[in-house]
Amino acid sequence: MSDSETMPPATAPEAPGSAPALPEEALEIASGYAFAGPALDLGALLWDGVCLPDAQVRIPLPMLNRHGLVAGATGTGKTKTLQLIAEQLSAQGVPVFLADIKGDGSGISAPGQPNEKVQERARDVHQQWAATGFPAEFYALGGIGHGIPVRATITDFGPLLLSKVLQLNQTQEQSLGLIFHYADQKGLELVDLKDLRAVVTFLTSDVGKPELKNIGGLSTATAGVILRSLTAFEAQGMAGFFGEPEFDTADLMRTASDGRGIVSVLELPAVQDKPALFSTFLMWLLADLFHDLPEVGDADKPKLVFFFDEAHLLFHDASKAFLDSITQTVRLIRSKGVGVFFVTQTPKDVPSDVLAQLGNRVQHALRAFTPDDQKALKATVKTFPDSAYDLEELLTGLGTGEAVVTVLSEKGAPTPVAATRLRAPESLMGPIEPTALDEVVKASPLHGRYAQAVDRESAYEKLNASRGAKGPDEMQTAPPRKTAPKAPKAPKEEPSVVEQVVGSGMFKSLARSLGTQIGREITRSIFGTAKRRR
Repeated sequence: MSDSETMPPATAPEAPGSAPALPEEALEIASGYAFAGPALDLGALLWDGVCLPDAQVRIPLPMLNRHGLVAGATGTGKTKTLQLIAEQLSAQGVPVFLADIKGDGSGISAPGQPNEKVQERARDVHQQWAATGFPAEFYALGGIGHGIPVRATITDFGPLLLSKVLQLNQTQEQSLGLIFHYADQKGLELVDLKDLRAVVTFLTSDVGKPELKNIGGLSTATAGVILRSLTAFEAQGMAGFFGEPEFDTADLMRTASDGRGIVSVLELPAVQDKPALFSTFLMWLLADLFHDLPEVGDADKPKLVFFFDEAHLLFHDASKAFLDSITQTVRLIRSKGVGVFFVTQTPKDVPSDVLAQLGNRVQHALRAFTPDDQKALKATVKTFPDSAYDLEELLTGLGTGEAVVTVLSEKGAPTPVAATRLRAPESLMGPIEPTALDEVVKASPLHGRYAQAVDRESAYEKLNASRGAKGPDEMQTAPPRKTAPKAPKAPKEEPSVVEQVVGSGMFKSLARSLGTQIGREITRSIFGTAKRRR
C-alpha cells in the first residue's frame, strides 16, 4: 500500500509528482496554523531557505480584533502586506480603514495586472491568483488632496489631541483643557479654529480676565502662548481641517451591495509634511469609534479593522496623558469589534504597554548596518516567543514580500513563529490615475454630504455679537467701551459678556433647534473627545 494514499501530504514521503515531506520542525510549525474556521491566507512557510507551499500560514478571522503589528525596514513590502490583508477582509465582509501615506493605496479599487513576478509568487505559495478590485471610498483631511473631505469640530477633537497638534507642553496642555472646560460649561461651541481663538482672546481681554480667574490655574501668559500657537497654526493653512460638516465615523463601517466590506482609504500625500496633524487625526477617528460603538464581546468577525500607518509619528513627543489614553483605547476597543494594526519600522517604535496588546505580528526584514540598527534588531528578536529559527539571522536575510509571522490561534494562544513567503495582492499594486480617483470620489454618495464646508453660528459669532461690531482681536487689547444708555434706567450690575450670550433668546432658540449639547457641560471620553449623540 502506498503511504501517499493514506497519509496527509504534509507527512507523506517524497514521490514522483508529489510534494516533498515536511521536516519535523516545519511540520510542527505548520500544524499551529491548521485552523478549522474562516481565516485569512498570508502565504506559505519558509524553512531552511525553501518555500513549502503545502504548509499555509493563516490568521483566524475572529482574531483580527486582537490587534496587530506590521513592521519592517523601508522597501521590505509592508504596504503590500496591508493590501493583502485588506483585500481578504473586504472579501469576508469586513470594512477596512487604511491611511495611505505614500499615495499608492488607491490601487486596491482596481484589478491587479498579471506579470511574471506575480505569477511566480502565486506558483511558489499555491495561490489561485485572480485580478480583482475591491469596493473603496477615498477621503482627504480637510479636502486637501484627492478625496471626500474629513473634518472634525474643535469641540469634538478635544484638548488632548489638539495639544499634540499644536505641540504644547504638559502645562499648556492642561491649560487648554481648562479653556475647553470653560467653553463646554458656558455653551460656547468650538466648531473651528477661529472659535477657539475667539474664546482664548476673550479670556485674555480686560472683559474676560475675571472669567479667567474663575476657571483656576490658567495664567494670562500661558493663555497667550496658546493663542500664539493657534494663530501660527492657522497661518500655516490648517484651518480647513476643523469645521463642519464633521465626519461621522459610522461611515467607515459600511459594506457594499455585494456584501464585501468597503475599504476606506485616507489619502495623505498632500499632508505628508504635517505628520503630527495626520497621525493625531487618525487617533481622533479611532477615539470617536471607541466611544460610539456598543460592546459586542467576541464576535465571529471584526466590525472594522483599522490600519495605523507610520505609527511612530503618533507616539513621538507624546505626553504621558496622551500615551495613557492610547493604551486604554487600544485595550478596550477590542471588545467593540474593532481591530487595530500599527504599521511602523521596528517594534520599539510602539510603547511596550501598547505592544503587549498586539496579538498578531508580521515582521518584515530589518537592516543591521549601524550599531543602532543592531540594537533594534536584538530588541525585536526579544519580542517574539521562543522559535525554531535563528531570528537574528533570519530577520536580516528575508527578501521583499517575506516576513516572520506569529498570530493568535482560534483559542487565543500564540502560534509558532513562522517565516513566510507572502501571497501577492490581487488588486493593483500602485496608484490609479488621479482623474479616475476624482471620478470615484464624485460618484460617492458621501460626496454631497461632506464636500461643502459649512460655517454656522458658534463661539466666534456669539462673542462678536455680544461685543457689537468689535472683533475678537480687538478684545485682546481694547478696554470695554462705555456707552450711554438709550433711556434712563435704574442702575444695576452689568452682566458679563458670556452671561449676555448664554442668556439671550437667540442662544436658547439655537440650542433647542440644533438639538446639540449646548447649554450644558459636554461629557468627554478618556481621550478628551466629546461624546456625541448619533
